[in-house]
Amino acid sequence: MSELIWLIPLIPFLGFIFNGLTRGHIPKPVHSIVGSGVVLISFVLSIAVYLEIAALNSRGENASILVHLFDWFSVGKLHVALSFLIDPLSALMLLVITGVGFLIHLYSSSYMAHDEGFGKFFAYLNLFIFFMTILVLGSNYLVMFIGWEGVGLCSYLLIGFWFKNNSYVKAAKKAFVMNRIGDLGFLIALYFILETFGSLEYSIVFEQAVSFPVGTFSVLVITLLLFVAATGKSAQIPLFTWLPDAMAGPTPVSALIHAATMVTAGIYMVVRSNILFVLSPTTMDIMAIIGLVTALIAAFIALTQNDIKKVLAYSTVSQLGYMFLGLGVGAFTGAFFHVLTHAFFKALLFLGAGSVIHAMHDEQDMRKMGGLRKALPVTFATMLIGTIAISGIPPLAGFFSKDEILAHAFAYSPFVWGIGLLTALFTAFYMFRLLYLTFFGTFRGTEAQKGHLHESPWQMTLPLILLAFLSLVGGFINVPGALGGNHWLASFLSPILDASNVHTAPLSLSHSTEYILMATSSLSAIVMALYAYNKYVIKQGVPLEDGKQIGGLYQLSYNKLYFDEFYQAVIGRPLKWLSLVLYKYIDRLAIDGFINGLGQFFFTTGKGLRQLQTGQLGFYLMMMVISVIVILIYGIFSI
Repeated sequence: MSELIWLIPLIPFLGFIFNGLTRGHIPKPVHSIVGSGVVLISFVLSIAVYLEIAALNSRGENASILVHLFDWFSVGKLHVALSFLIDPLSALMLLVITGVGFLIHLYSSSYMAHDEGFGKFFAYLNLFIFFMTILVLGSNYLVMFIGWEGVGLCSYLLIGFWFKNNSYVKAAKKAFVMNRIGDLGFLIALYFILETFGSLEYSIVFEQAVSFPVGTFSVLVITLLLFVAATGKSAQIPLFTWLPDAMAGPTPVSALIHAATMVTAGIYMVVRSNILFVLSPTTMDIMAIIGLVTALIAAFIALTQNDIKKVLAYSTVSQLGYMFLGLGVGAFTGAFFHVLTHAFFKALLFLGAGSVIHAMHDEQDMRKMGGLRKALPVTFATMLIGTIAISGIPPLAGFFSKDEILAHAFAYSPFVWGIGLLTALFTAFYMFRLLYLTFFGTFRGTEAQKGHLHESPWQMTLPLILLAFLSLVGGFINVPGALGGNHWLASFLSPILDASNVHTAPLSLSHSTEYILMATSSLSAIVMALYAYNKYVIKQGVPLEDGKQIGGLYQLSYNKLYFDEFYQAVIGRPLKWLSLVLYKYIDRLAIDGFINGLGQFFFTTGKGLRQLQTGQLGFYLMMMVISVIVILIYGIFSI
């Protein structure tokens, strides 16, 4: 099966070509069948690849298969091949990308059914799947970079899909520009990797890196640059404000790109490069700090947001911060475990929010919802499961992955664990706040909206049910030893992490300590859920209208800590002023002035010389005689 691995990215690419060329010329159902079908085929192939890798892994054989397609280019000593690497890490990522991707494609076939750009939307989705599979399959950093840039392009296209709305276009440009900042870090890192290791191939780079001493300066530079790239793609401070604005795109885009796949590319890249990062403790510490601060700040902002998709957007930023916290404290398995569980429950929550928005006739303000659980029973039940899962309440998926990160954080520093626990409390509160404001109490919308309320069609509810099931059972793939598990995921990923384990100490907490940590986080989440229930269901509290909130902390949270205003004041306005100065004095006055002046000089000179062309033969003879005399005089005096 591994010889046919190239079909996994190729088939969605063919779907992109077909849907792109035929949009507007064939019925919409054909677009959805082709668009969803190609991803389903890739998912089936991904299952076959996973089974092959799992079989090799279980037998203790080398579970890493390199599929060489062709030599890409050679420059001097640099030889770059287009080849794919199949191993436990890429096999699991393929399952998430194509599996969750297929469910979102199926969901989109109904959600986008009335959109005039239906065929184009499926073409963009297929193109995204193509680039995302390239990103995780590449056997070297350059192929990864191609996929990295490709998903950034698709993100821009999909966020600004409704381009007639100017605010959506601005959100797309903001995402594109902020991602380019991070991507520049990746590009520079490629140069340093090539300079240090003489190759961009993972196998060569990692094999050499094992012999490097901890703290090597060149490795520090490489990992810092790679982390800069990850902060852009995975929305970490300071490059995180693009992701909440990216909710301008259609809801399936939010689920696919900004919950399950693209934003986790940074985590995938760090896990793939784990040996480089463990050789740079400074980068690990920075990564842990940035992840922790991002998780806390994003969760704090989410506490007061009223747009249902904005709450989930800041939740995504916060959960990504949790993953980077896990990476920073050495919990590579825990961070990747959270990537998997997050893909299940966050895709579920975004699609559930889309179902609510669909029923509410495109209304996204939770203050205008309420009492929807009877009209949308499937949506409510599945979103309840997703809410419990993300809150870290056992035994759902989020409990296992989040607590593994918190356990490593406690071993790293009890203070870091305390901040992580506070973030978990915020998460439980704002997610149950979303659930209660949306589905409990009395309906607060218009009569027209009330008459429109209905459960979504099966193409939308079936993905919700399947994702809810995965959110229920997904955590059992890596049950800790303290709960009688065998850390299956850690064992499965061991070929990828073996080298880094040499430089990192294993988690050394007693079972009693782990029980206390689990009980503390779980009970705290339940308490916050009950507090939110008392506030928004029993007391029927509803957030006030914009601008009427009281309290300094509330205002800070509601206004998103004024990050956008700060960036605008410190970066946006100065750059705009500098651009105007350069335009006015350098571009217009100096450059245009010189070029236009030079042109005017020759034009005026030519206009004057043109007067000599009188057309009179006598005048021409006289000028010839004068010219001959001048030449003779010059010749005489120059001797």
